[in-house]
Amino acid sequence: MNRLIQAGLMFANLTRVDTPALVERYNRALHHLTGKRTALTEFAIDISGYSPEVADELGDPQYLNRNGVNRQIILLSTRQKSAPLLNARFSTTRALLRQFIDRNEAQLFALTARDAVAGEMVNGVFDIDSAQKLMDVRRLTIEADTTTGTLRDAEALAARAERFLDEEDAWFDDALIDEMIALARKTGDVTRNPIRLKHTAFHQDNFWTSHLGGVYLFSECDTPALLAREPARLGKPPLPVVDMGDPRDVAAWLHGNGLVQPLVTARGFDAARVLRQKMDFIVVDAAQDGGLDLAGATARDLRALARDNAERLPAEYHQIRRVVAWLEEGGRRPRHSPEDPAYFYLLRAADTPDRDLVNMLLAELAPKDVRQLFICHKELFYALYAGWSDTKKSYVADFLSRDYLADKAGTREALFGHDAPAPAPAPAAAPSRRTGPWSRTNKSPAPDPVPIVGPWGAVIRERR
Repeated sequence: MNRLIQAGLMFANLTRVDTPALVERYNRALHHLTGKRTALTEFAIDISGYSPEVADELGDPQYLNRNGVNRQIILLSTRQKSAPLLNARFSTTRALLRQFIDRNEAQLFALTARDAVAGEMVNGVFDIDSAQKLMDVRRLTIEADTTTGTLRDAEALAARAERFLDEEDAWFDDALIDEMIALARKTGDVTRNPIRLKHTAFHQDNFWTSHLGGVYLFSECDTPALLAREPARLGKPPLPVVDMGDPRDVAAWLHGNGLVQPLVTARGFDAARVLRQKMDFIVVDAAQDGGLDLAGATARDLRALARDNAERLPAEYHQIRRVVAWLEEGGRRPRHSPEDPAYFYLLRAADTPDRDLVNMLLAELAPKDVRQLFICHKELFYALYAGWSDTKKSYVADFLSRDYLADKAGTREALFGHDAPAPAPAPAAAPSRRTGPWSRTNKSPAPDPVPIVGPWGAVIRERR
């Protein structure tokens, strides 16, 4: 992974912990949560406070995320909100932590000025061994406080202050007054400057998790379902299960819920250019066992390589090539079914609130598109990268550092952004109703079956 680290594609934008004061605060929080300490004098942490250097020192990559649930957090600064999340087990964790910091930034800024904030993302589940437990992690609460209990003391002082004001004889209660003075020395005047974290409860309806072999939970859509790599591990699922190994079922579910669109029909989108880049990635994947040095290879170099080795290229390359030829030269539009290897390479997420999650799913279904894989599903990217040859590793690291890191926001917008929708057409006139001889409306005829079709016109399934 050193190539990725040096290129800024792994462990980038972490928050440095490099002063004795910060290290000591981190150690107090770490000991408070886990009973452990680090002997390191410099390291870096992600948005949750996890450090790959500390994990390596402790020999425990899950030292803040036991069993992959109820992730513990250490905040030394609100600047951590711009850091990535490492070893993500849920696709929503980073976004929820970012919301927590944003919504409590003033309070957290004041708290971390003097101490570390330690806490936990609590959902009431201690392990995930069935699909039913996934439903229980949709609601979670972030519980946090400083290592010295500033928030706890502030709540205690606020309660005593309220009692002091409400009780008639509180002025003569010396013990109560002494308690208030002692707490105020720690917290300050909580009546003028209240210290309380708000917005600590969160809800996640649709998400990915690495548990149970990798599962996508869509509980809020037209047809709720679990999309799983290993359906047998789900136990008795509370929702219908779509086997990700069955492309026809996956395609039918995606189209039936309106979650995807063909690249070639997306408005304001250069489909031919994007598809050509996907073809280059497929060429590199096919050439990775040839011992070639492809770092810095241009599109022209890869086209020449493809031309000289056309018979060795996989089916998805030739299927995408025919689509590009149709886009650029016209003629008969190619048709593809979900069983075709190129099918999911020809889709992207529709403009819905879950488009990031859908693009993550598509990246997993079309893993040779390394750019989308890196952007949308980093955990899978890193796992697959470890098994690639040096040929592919060098090309991918060079391409991403040169193409993606140069303009991350622009690349994301170009690939996944959506133009404003076209004006809706005027509604068609309502069909006339069949009436009897005395103008009574007869029962409407049964609707015709509605075909669910893929982007190339092939009927996937019919529903009524």
